Amino acid sequence: MSTDLHVDAVSTLERWQPADPQQEALRHAFRTLLDARQDACLRECAPGHLTASAVLVDHAGEHLMLTLHPRVGRWLQLGGHCEQEDTSLRAAALREATEESGIDGLVADPEPVHLDVHPITCSLGVPTRHFDVRFVVRAPEGALPVRSDESLDLRWWPLGALPADSDLAPLVTAAHPTL
Repeated sequence: MSTDLHVDAVSTLERWQPADPQQEALRHAFRTLLDARQDACLRECAPGHLTASAVLVDHAGEHLMLTLHPRVGRWLQLGGHCEQEDTSLRAAALREATEESGIDGLVADPEPVHLDVHPITCSLGVPTRHFDVRFVVRAPEGALPVRSDESLDLRWWPLGALPADSDLAPLVTAAHPTL
């Protein structure tokens, strides 16, 4: 397990100061998991594990890229499990966004923008929880996505017209109207 990743996760969540009381409560829950489990950043941590996601916006900041997830059947942000070679949550989110979008030259903001916990049966086939740390990632001008095997579809959505079932709609419309 990457000790660097665990250290980075603790440091990132210690440093980040959300303005929203619900996000602050989640930040404490994430820190509790990290304090209790050295493997909290790896999918093998069956009770739940940290994941890293990208709220991928276009160069103009007017569109958000979502993937139609094959297992979940919903439009979601790009992202997923941390890997052994990841040294930071930010790097994991950037790696996932690059792999899933096919876009080179992405840039991730240094601090998280949002936390989320959701139940899921992930790639090991075991029901668990994803403790998702989300970063804003910005695409270069003229970026064209290339769908990977991890997606049924991939597209840019106007920030004001995200799919109704997207869990990012409240984040974009309420907390961050202009990412």
